[in-house]
Amino acid sequence: MNTNKTIETIVHLVASPFLGGPERQMLGLAAALPEGSRSVFLCFMENGKGQAFVDAVRAAGHTAIALRYNFPHVLRSAREVAQHLRELNADVLLTHNYKPNIIGYAAARRCHVPIIAVSRGWTWATLRVRLYEAIDRRMLRRMDRVVCVSEGQAQKVRRAGVPEERIAVIRNAIDLSRFARFPAESGTALKAMFCEPVTHVVMAVGRLSPEKGFDTLIEAAAQVCRQREDVGFVLIGEGPLGPALVLQVKERKLQGRFIFAGFRKDVDALLPHVSCLVQSSYTEGMPNVVLEAMAASIPVVATAVGGTPEAVIHGETGLLAPPHDATALSAGILTLLCDSVRRADMGMAGRTRVEEQFTFEAQAAGYQQLFSQLKTGATEVPRDIEALVASARA
Repeated sequence: MNTNKTIETIVHLVASPFLGGPERQMLGLAAALPEGSRSVFLCFMENGKGQAFVDAVRAAGHTAIALRYNFPHVLRSAREVAQHLRELNADVLLTHNYKPNIIGYAAARRCHVPIIAVSRGWTWATLRVRLYEAIDRRMLRRMDRVVCVSEGQAQKVRRAGVPEERIAVIRNAIDLSRFARFPAESGTALKAMFCEPVTHVVMAVGRLSPEKGFDTLIEAAAQVCRQREDVGFVLIGEGPLGPALVLQVKERKLQGRFIFAGFRKDVDALLPHVSCLVQSSYTEGMPNVVLEAMAASIPVVATAVGGTPEAVIHGETGLLAPPHDATALSAGILTLLCDSVRRADMGMAGRTRVEEQFTFEAQAAGYQQLFSQLKTGATEVPRDIEALVASARA
């Protein structure tokens, strides 16, 4: 590692099976850091699924290195990562999610590189994920710093036992230039998803997994559609709950009114043409899609979980509802659909809020301040790392 305190080479350790919100955050940060900073991405390939992120990193002009080893070869993987850290003369390692945290910690301690874990949230999606997230909470206590993407996530990290002095809140950001154009053909394509004409389109975006609360969204959609015949819902995303959610839509007789659009790359183009975005999650760190909707001047109806209330100001940039409450969610949607002036005002207020509070320039400044606080010289690998690794393998 460089002997001076200037942070020149920033290495990210990532396991990204697709190009999504967290990946855009990493790339946005790399682009916003000052000239002279070098960002390198060490990527677990996830059985080939990681290639999309590798390609995006290289297209953005940064270095991406595909790693050979992965779980369950934890110790081999840690040695491989440590070797890259030495060869790159890394000044700091940023790890993203539980697998990079476990392997990155062991690697960083081997070669005395400071390590910062970025904590975006825990989903508790499956028993296996719960196990890894439990290990992750233990690992965070050992990191040199933990970056939380919201104050809501920071509260969870504190409860996990991470000392206050090691926690920094640096919120997610949004690239406003993504929403500089509003192609009319995208609005036409959006309305064409429905067999019958609709006046209003309500959109939701996210992985079809339990923590996203799309079962509650479907119940809310049923309530909205009983009161209004001019509304259609579009859900963009893929995931393990797809078949169950499709069945739920059929049971609520919402075929033709609730569209599963699958994974799409044109969300940015579609967003400006919807009446509102709905986020129905049961847990969140700082939802990127909420920031994207606000950047597109679209009002948001969201559950008040995690960092969402730090972005959505109730009554100003959108409306908040309790999680698991379909009636409250539907009431928020109906309130916005009934008042075009309020929708427009909230949309403009949301755009102003992200311009002022959620830029990559502000995010990069937060990281630079954090880098400047890091002290050189990390400790040796602790003896209990083998026990943690064994737990991860189980």
